[in-house]
Amino acid sequence: MPKIDVIMPQMGESIAEGTITKWLKEKGESVERDESLLEISTDKVDADIPSPASGTLAEILVAEGETVEVGTPIARIETEAGAAVEAADEGGEGGEGGAPPEAETAPAPSAQPEPEPAPAAVAASPPGDGDGDGGPLTRDQRLRTRSTPLVRRMAAEHGIDVSSLSGSGISGRVTKKDIIAVIEGRPAAAAPAAPAGVPAGPPGVMYVPIHGETLEIKIPEIIIKETDRVEEMSVMRQKIMEHMLMSRRVSAHVSSVFEIDFDRVADVRKKLKPRFEQEGVKLTYMPFIIKAVIEGIKAYPVVNSSISGRKVIYHGDINIGIAVAMDEGQGLIVPVLKNADDLSLLGLARHSNDLGNRARTRKLDPMEVHGGTFTITNPGVFGSLFGMPIINQPQVAILGIGAIEKRPVVINDMIAIRHRAYFGISYDHRIVDGAMADFFMVKLKEVLESFPEDM
Repeated sequence: MPKIDVIMPQMGESIAEGTITKWLKEKGESVERDESLLEISTDKVDADIPSPASGTLAEILVAEGETVEVGTPIARIETEAGAAVEAADEGGEGGEGGAPPEAETAPAPSAQPEPEPAPAAVAASPPGDGDGDGGPLTRDQRLRTRSTPLVRRMAAEHGIDVSSLSGSGISGRVTKKDIIAVIEGRPAAAAPAAPAGVPAGPPGVMYVPIHGETLEIKIPEIIIKETDRVEEMSVMRQKIMEHMLMSRRVSAHVSSVFEIDFDRVADVRKKLKPRFEQEGVKLTYMPFIIKAVIEGIKAYPVVNSSISGRKVIYHGDINIGIAVAMDEGQGLIVPVLKNADDLSLLGLARHSNDLGNRARTRKLDPMEVHGGTFTITNPGVFGSLFGMPIINQPQVAILGIGAIEKRPVVINDMIAIRHRAYFGISYDHRIVDGAMADFFMVKLKEVLESFPEDM
């Protein structure tokens, strides 16, 4: 019977790989179309991957715990519905296991498999895309140069020619770990047997590039006692670690803190809560904050930008990421409220509540965790007064909200009790100046302290 490949899906524009955390079906088991087949983890989201068709799980190609690049075949489903797909695979030049090179940017499996491009389209190279002598690239050369957007961006920022490297990915494809190895002054791994990203040198030593020189850092030895409990990091925690370290390495982090009076917002919220409850929507402070952020971005769009090499991309859309803490310290997920400036206060409340609830129950669509242009994180719900959050790459600013609580303050030389909160913004000083970040925060403060009831 014909078989359909299940591939590692593209979970976001900057996601290059994913880790199989759990197979929900065993080899030989039947599976229905859209039924959850496995669980995967990336640095942005844990997600269930549905089966692209009904049939039998004929092969599991990637075991639990293994990390593979986007576009890699991870399983095969035996089903008559896959006949057309198999025929297309046999007619065109595919990647490993029948996956075409373009599969690296393929979306998550859908209910109906999309048709493969014609063989000529797969084999064709764009003008000038040759081997240096005017001839077409070989298949391996194309696979190597067709790296992920993240790899190409990192290479461009450090002046690295991706096509000159022999990577550790499929058919020599250059991976993020290979690029990091080159940046840190080590040769990229030439084969999977020598994985990239592992610090060179003796145990307990790592090398960090500083101003063009390599700095040797000795890692203190930790003596594990009998009373200590040792466990492996979860896949998601490892990905968060990598993403945060990368952000600190890439961006020039600077932070500012403002104190904001929330009495006006508290009054408006009290008046609007009954109307929102009639619509089945819980009204928190978050929609007011999002609205103020939107007004700040409109006034100072640099905080809604990204840096690519020596170019600044000012995003036309305002897509607000809202960090959601997972249960039991499993990390953060940042679902994205797309085109937030098109929504009313009611719409912001409804959509942000929905995203938060589905994030906590792991029911987010993969497309809902990428494309953000500015992020809000709210440690204040846990009692924190303020924090200095790490920028969510490739963005250039992130807002941290402290606890909103009643405090004694001096107003007109008198002591008054007011709702107050500290807001901290971390920004990338490569493009956002301190004055510009403060102007943005002043605008945000003005909106919140004079919030119109009909906004």
